[in-house]
Amino acid sequence: MTGFARLEGHEGALAWVWEVKSVNAKSLDLRFRLPGGFEALEIPLRASVNQKLRRGSVTVNLAVTKAAGAAGVRVNREALDAILGLARSLSQEFKTLAPPRIDGLLALKGVLESAEEIPDEATSERRFAILTASFERALERLAGMRVEEGARLERVLRARLDEIAVLVDQAEASAAAQPAAIKARLESLVKTLVDAVPALPEERLVHEAALLIAKADIREELDRLKAHVAAARELLAEGEAIGRRFDFLCQEFNREANTLCAKSADLELTRLGLALKAAIEQLREQVQNIE
Repeated sequence: MTGFARLEGHEGALAWVWEVKSVNAKSLDLRFRLPGGFEALEIPLRASVNQKLRRGSVTVNLAVTKAAGAAGVRVNREALDAILGLARSLSQEFKTLAPPRIDGLLALKGVLESAEEIPDEATSERRFAILTASFERALERLAGMRVEEGARLERVLRARLDEIAVLVDQAEASAAAQPAAIKARLESLVKTLVDAVPALPEERLVHEAALLIAKADIREELDRLKAHVAAARELLAEGEAIGRRFDFLCQEFNREANTLCAKSADLELTRLGLALKAAIEQLREQVQNIE
């Protein structure tokens, strides 16, 4: 299921933005993009997502910035002292060397460093806790969007199931599915068979008749299709993670529809079978979007 959530926050000089998005996938696939120094957040964040979501390709992005003026520069005294000591040594060795200029010293690599704050352990733990709580709120928003989408999908799925149920009823009412029609067709086929082979043994005739009856009778397929419709409606009523089970049920739907079409020797029944297959495929496509 798809969804997107964005949440901003700040604590002292630290500001951040969480972006969490999900797209359809058969399983739960998580991707985290965390800035340097915040990698330790991934383990608890994964646990949170696993508790709330079951399917989807989920991407979590964290952007962290510091307020203007929060970071400056400082002089690396050790590097500067080492350079000055070397300058004095060279000045004594080469009397013509002029004393080093301040601007030249500051331009040397390693003398000036970023004065970025390095938080202590307590500060890091507090910030991680605040960031985790902020992520939980973003995740709740994402889950809320997925619930809203799920409600819309439920209406679509119920409409597809209603369509399938109507087509099954029409197939059941079709003349080709009625015992009288099957009997008439069987009598015609047996007569044709006897005329073609007058000396056909009775056992062979019974065997051929049984095969014709089995091929023409679609009541088992229709009963199973009705049972699948009922099972699908029960799944929707659960209101939980049903995507994988529903996907398997769609395979069973399709199997029965294929068998119905294979058994059909009637144009109307074939038309209904093909319409069933189309409706089942539309149902299956939507099922890929649910958790």
